[in-house]
Amino acid sequence: MLTARFHAAIAELPAATWDALRASANPFVSHAFLHTLESTGCIRPDWGWQAHHLGLYEDDRLVAAAPVYLKGNSHGEFVFDWSWAGAWERAGGDYYPKLLNAVPYSPVPGPRLLAGRDARAPRLRQALVEAMRAEADRLGLSSVHANFLEDQELDAFGSDWLARSDVQFHWHNQGYGHFEDFLATLKSKKRKNIRQERAQVSAYGLDIRMRDGRTMDADDWRQIHALYTATFDAKGNHAALTRAFFQALGHLGSAVQVACAMDGERIEAMALFLQSDTTLYGRYWGARVEVPGLHFELCYYRGIEHAIARGLAGFEPGAQGEHKLARGFVPVRTHSRHYLAHPQFRRAVREALVHEAQAMDDYIAELGAHAPYAGACR
Repeated sequence: MLTARFHAAIAELPAATWDALRASANPFVSHAFLHTLESTGCIRPDWGWQAHHLGLYEDDRLVAAAPVYLKGNSHGEFVFDWSWAGAWERAGGDYYPKLLNAVPYSPVPGPRLLAGRDARAPRLRQALVEAMRAEADRLGLSSVHANFLEDQELDAFGSDWLARSDVQFHWHNQGYGHFEDFLATLKSKKRKNIRQERAQVSAYGLDIRMRDGRTMDADDWRQIHALYTATFDAKGNHAALTRAFFQALGHLGSAVQVACAMDGERIEAMALFLQSDTTLYGRYWGARVEVPGLHFELCYYRGIEHAIARGLAGFEPGAQGEHKLARGFVPVRTHSRHYLAHPQFRRAVREALVHEAQAMDDYIAELGAHAPYAGACR
């Protein structure tokens, strides 16, 4: 018999068991990453995040789990439901708090229903979904949302859950030996543009290198955090990740990689990545100098070089950005599921999503006409 329990901190769940339940070694759902967010002040009720993690137990043994949060707003999720919230509140309801199955501040596809890899996994994933819905009903919440799901998790959600999809741009390693092997597969104009961008950066004279997070000291992380916050401030956004969070990243081992543009000991620009055994994930960028092409060099080309050198299967540089298409990244669908407790509200949103889904299909078809590769889209 399965028993569902909700926890106010990831530290209440056993780290080794939690990590073993992941279907893939995605670093963003690792116990260490989620604990680092909580222990360094990034998860705060006044910022709209309150940990409410789900564990399924069998005779007090954790057999399935999910990262879950009570959300007081829709910031830091990257699956936008502001219009739903506005409509529900205009009708006199309270949209917040809602229940969210996701990784904070991280629009990265990966496991959200942690149920192991054996034959029981599909049933356990369904049990996790049922437990989240039951908890929302118990608390009288408006909704439950599961963002950036893996394909194998989609069947766990029944017909009462609304389906949404979006697009990201990912790079796939076709067994390249070197960056030039990758360039050779692109259309000639795309290849020429990339070489020109890299030449511009090289001419500026910065020392650009990929650094393992374990090799970086406290002053390095201070500089990186300053670059991160300056970038968010310049765009009028809230920089939710604290300096203590960046200082703690070095303890996550080789999962953290940073492309740095150095002038002596001073970090003039950086792009921060996390990696698993198969995939590189681009997360944050910041710069104090304006150099043409530097953003592309650090955020994309150094990441591709690193993935090739390490034999990684893919590189996911982050959300949005059609400009990635011209640089070898191809459109990939991402998936989310949403349960709205009120039947009439759910019906109205479902009807709106039919039009949204058609627009997304048309958009993906249009992107396919601009594939960067000389042969079939990779």
